[in-house]
Amino acid sequence: MIQLKLNRLSSIEDAQAMLQTAIGVEFGTLPPYLYALLSIPQDGNPASIARIRSVVGQEMIHMCLACNILNALGGDPILTAPVYPGPLPGDIGPDGVPLTIHLLPFSPDAMKQGMEIEQPEEVPDFPIVQLAGVLETRAVTIGQFYAALDDFLATLPDSDWHKDRHQIVDNQFFAGQLFAINGYADAHRAIQEIVSEGEGAKDDPLDFQHDIAHYYRFGEMFYDKVLTKSDNPTGYAWGPDALGVDWGAVYPAIPDPGTHDFSQDSAEAQAAQTACNQAYTDMVDALQAAVTGTPGALGEAVRAMFDLRMAAFHALNVKLADETSVAGPSFLYTPILSGASS
Repeated sequence: MIQLKLNRLSSIEDAQAMLQTAIGVEFGTLPPYLYALLSIPQDGNPASIARIRSVVGQEMIHMCLACNILNALGGDPILTAPVYPGPLPGDIGPDGVPLTIHLLPFSPDAMKQGMEIEQPEEVPDFPIVQLAGVLETRAVTIGQFYAALDDFLATLPDSDWHKDRHQIVDNQFFAGQLFAINGYADAHRAIQEIVSEGEGAKDDPLDFQHDIAHYYRFGEMFYDKVLTKSDNPTGYAWGPDALGVDWGAVYPAIPDPGTHDFSQDSAEAQAAQTACNQAYTDMVDALQAAVTGTPGALGEAVRAMFDLRMAAFHALNVKLADETSVAGPSFLYTPILSGASS
């Protein structure tokens, strides 16, 4: 579960630093979620593909909205590509222990990791119908972090907001979901959407759009049970209907490919990783340009994500030296591939 330090906010600079941490957290979730998604062949686990894909899209939107807020406060978002396995920004985690994030193929462990990242402040103890076992939970989350930020932003005068500064409002991609932040009312709306889509509304697994929040989407896959309204004190139960997860319908992808020595593998496998790294690097660079005011850069980032998907599909179909396993994208930012600067 994510625990963010709630330092006292007393200045615009404090809020800017807090937002930069939040941006790093949102950005840092994209590669592990994408790795799980890409490791599922397109003809397997359609319900799981739909759920993870929707989470990835919303995490991208959350990151852009957090960048919009930072830009509106006069700050400059910086996207720093994480290294996996490793911590999210700020060495955050439960009980002061950094939560180490791994790149895992679609599996119970990958879905459990997603639940740990997205865990809400209060997790209802939904019964699991015809399935034993529950995750241990605690109530310390990024939702509290955003709540403290929201409280501080509410105190700022209009003069502290920079209207129309580097706002991402691309109508071609994420139309209707990305919007400009020009004052506290806009920032409050963005924070509500970020928290509710990740954790659900308070005491409710549904977000403000009445969709199942991210934590519960991962839970449906982890338990292989559809979250269902039920006549019990919590109002919901896992099941009894199965989601239809097939843990065997997945590429035999190794975990944490960034730690793998590809020099022992074929030239094709090495080239496949290079292509994945280049597409990822192009995506990061385009996103950085988008969040700092370059028109059309978000479209370039979306196209780079498509290139990454195609490169990953190829990599996942090239066997490694052991002749049984494959590797998805390592998500290594390598600016030398495109002449970018770090």
